Amino acid sequence: MPIMPQNRMAKRIKPLDIILLVMCAMFALWIYHRSSEGVNYIWHWQETFSLLFTPRADGGLPYFFQGLIATIRLSIWGIVLALVVGTLLGLARFSSSLWLNKPANVFIQLVRNIPPLVFVFIFYFFISNQLIPLLGLSEVLRDYSGQPNAIQSFLFGPANLWENLLSGVLCVGLLSSAYVAEVVRSGLNSIDDGQWEAADSLGMSAWVKYRYVIAPQVLKAITPALAGQTISLVKDTSIVSLISIQEMTFVGTEIANSSGFIFEVWLIVGFAYLVLCFGLSLFFRHLEKRHQR
Repeated sequence: MPIMPQNRMAKRIKPLDIILLVMCAMFALWIYHRSSEGVNYIWHWQETFSLLFTPRADGGLPYFFQGLIATIRLSIWGIVLALVVGTLLGLARFSSSLWLNKPANVFIQLVRNIPPLVFVFIFYFFISNQLIPLLGLSEVLRDYSGQPNAIQSFLFGPANLWENLLSGVLCVGLLSSAYVAEVVRSGLNSIDDGQWEAADSLGMSAWVKYRYVIAPQVLKAITPALAGQTISLVKDTSIVSLISIQEMTFVGTEIANSSGFIFEVWLIVGFAYLVLCFGLSLFFRHLEKRHQR
């Protein structure tokens, strides 16, 4: 009797899967039936889409799409910062040196045990009132009088929002870096001792050992957890709307309050986040399959 490959067996539809699908379909039909009879709400989809696609008075992109682009820009820079800082923190946590291990552990424990909203408020007001003037960045971020070129506008957005972008990126990036650090540390701990000993016996330098022996195995092990944390970072960008950073949630709040189309606007905002996060999920799924091959 031929043995079916494991990946083909996993794709077979089981009776329990059919039952769950039928139950979900019945629940969706029940919700639709109840909403059509019991919800006294007149939908305004045409007016909502017309409002979202209407250009601004100065001829710029519609306000909603400016918020969407700001969310994407904030997410990209936040992911870059979280991966860089989180990797360094993870290496420090894995290190046997107390001078590296203890400070990294203190930072991770502080960030992971403070509510994200409280952390954002504390960090934002510290950045705005203390750190930016201390670093001499006020002229660049607050009083920039020049005209940004195309590359600056593409990477950082309008000059009058650079301070907001920096604050938001630092907030979401440092929040996620603590979790990325633990993911990296657990990945390093999962490597068998024989791999380290084999690399050392071949006389490899630390850089070559990590680059060609350790890093590929760690990346394969932590890809699922890293995917989940990256998607969480995209969703966490909505928190910084409370400190007046004009990303998609902030823009959605203003449009919903000014137009009165509460349900329509927030359903569209939620769908936009769904598309962004699902796209990241597909990307990491492809990356995981590539590492498996």
